[in-house]
Amino acid sequence: MNRSLVNPPISYIEPLYRPPSEANSLILQVTNGCSWNRCTFCEMYIDPQKQFKPKSEARLLEEIIRCGQQLPGVRRVFLGDGDAMVLSFRRLKTILEAIRTHLPDVTRVSAYALPSNLKNKSVEQLQVLRDLGLKLIYVGAESGDDDVLRCIDKGETFQSTVDGLLKARHAGIKTSVMLINGLGGVRMTEQHARASATLINAVQPEYLATLVLFSRRGNQRVHDGFGGDFNALNQRQLFQEMELFLSELKLTSTIFRSDHASNFLVLKGVLNRDLDTMLRQLRTAIETPERVFLRQDHQRGL
Repeated sequence: MNRSLVNPPISYIEPLYRPPSEANSLILQVTNGCSWNRCTFCEMYIDPQKQFKPKSEARLLEEIIRCGQQLPGVRRVFLGDGDAMVLSFRRLKTILEAIRTHLPDVTRVSAYALPSNLKNKSVEQLQVLRDLGLKLIYVGAESGDDDVLRCIDKGETFQSTVDGLLKARHAGIKTSVMLINGLGGVRMTEQHARASATLINAVQPEYLATLVLFSRRGNQRVHDGFGGDFNALNQRQLFQEMELFLSELKLTSTIFRSDHASNFLVLKGVLNRDLDTMLRQLRTAIETPERVFLRQDHQRGL
């Protein structure tokens, strides 16, 4: 987040997380932590101070009023933490109405969302939220394969993810979907790639991003989730999995980014318009890696 926006009008329980594209957005922490917080690969909200709890409505409305008084000209707002859409329709509507009243220059509100929380709201309710400014949601689908989702304790399935994303799409809310390269390990790499492509083809998101499975604290929880039968993909295998995934996509105008700090190879473009270019980059990285720029481990910001 732009540090100039972190100031007294809002009290935060840190650490804060937000998508890279929300770097200049005002972060309103409507909840602390993530309501699910069981995914084995995720370390974002495991610290004791990040136990899930919605911020009180009265306190949040006071913060929005103070932001309006002290931060004129705010254009974008991100609702944190992990899945603001877990809040009830009534509370979300109240928050968005307050933003519209006290921060009238805001043109886009966005939030992380779990698919099940989207599924639990009607299309009509989501349309009301969209009309009040909720224009974009970020969904960590992680994988389209039910075996992988079960092993990482995602709490979602292929179908629940599709249902939630399509409901948002039907309501006119744009979606940004994130997948994790290497999440199925060596044993499930092919099914992970193919099922993830099937998922993305079904929902046709406006934005798609991938990152590589990584952990600052080790992958023991991931290994345990796979019953101990988990071998991480090496660099070449990660590229092969990505090649298979991209080759099965049938998209019309999805903006794709594989530029997270965890990625060895940066890929950017619009799918499927730029698919052939990306596949050539991947094949070069697989066959002659010395001919392409690849991040070294110390450059990956992990």
